[in-house]
Amino acid sequence: MRRSVVIMTAALALALAPAALFAQTPPAGQPPAGQPPAAGQPPAAAAPAAPKEPRMALTGASGAFMFVIKADQTAAFEELATKVKAAMVASENPVRKQQAAGWRVFKAAEPSGTNALYLCLVDPAIPAAEYDPLVILAESLGTNAGTPENQEMLKKYAGVFANVSRLNLTPTVK
Repeated sequence: MRRSVVIMTAALALALAPAALFAQTPPAGQPPAGQPPAAGQPPAAAAPAAPKEPRMALTGASGAFMFVIKADQTAAFEELATKVKAAMVASENPVRKQQAAGWRVFKAAEPSGTNALYLCLVDPAIPAAEYDPLVILAESLGTNAGTPENQEMLKKYAGVFANVSRLNLTPTVK
């Protein structure tokens, strides 16, 4: 129950992120958008954007994510995983291309309770890269991520998860 609340909260935060981003107040000394600077003030220099901390990152040489998927949502999860892999392969971002090279998804023959279990192996892991499939998919949609159709798609995919676990792995036997 608690994990569902966390996942739904994260999905809602992802859906509302564009609105929050554009509704922020300008830094001190900078006029609101659309207004010229006060007389005698030079235009404010654009501050570089601080990199966002990834929600699902790996720190080990390799890693794995165990996705527990609701039993009736396996087709939607497999669709999501396929779209995420394709988005990483097609991305112009070299980090995403590196991630795609080491990203493999497996379905366990054994269930996890009444749910399905998928294992995503990442070898090699890209340190500090974002591995959240919903974030990667939304990123691949670019400015179209905010369209009603894409928001509905992201909401559908956010609803497939029963639980997610992360494992940072270090090879011990070669």
